[in-house]
Order: sequence, then structure tokens, then C-alpha cells
Amino acid sequence: MKEQVLNAMRAAGKPVSAGEVAQSLNADRKEVDKAFAELKKEGAIVSPVRCKWTVA
Repeated sequence: MKEQVLNAMRAAGKPVSAGEVAQSLNADRKEVDKAFAELKKEGAIVSPVRCKWTVA
């Protein structure tokens, strides 16, 4: 799931919210939130704007 989230974020080409990623992947929001939490801990994603995230 983490790799799918990163790929969706790269494809968006702009900072996106977890909801936007979940919608683009047609995935459960809870699963995306879990992946976001792990990616944040790893430093793989950063937040340039409040509530929006992009690949680090």
C-alpha cells in the first residue's frame, strides 16, 4: 500500500491530501491513513502546505 500511495502522489504532481490519494486509488481511507503514518515516520513524505503531502 505504501508504494501505491507514493506512486499516486508522484502521479498527482502536486501536494495532495490523504482523501485525494484514497479516491485516486479507489482504496479505503483508513488504509491510506495508515500508509501515510508509516511514510511520515520514514521521512518519505513531507507537508509543504497544511493537510497536503508530497513525496520528499
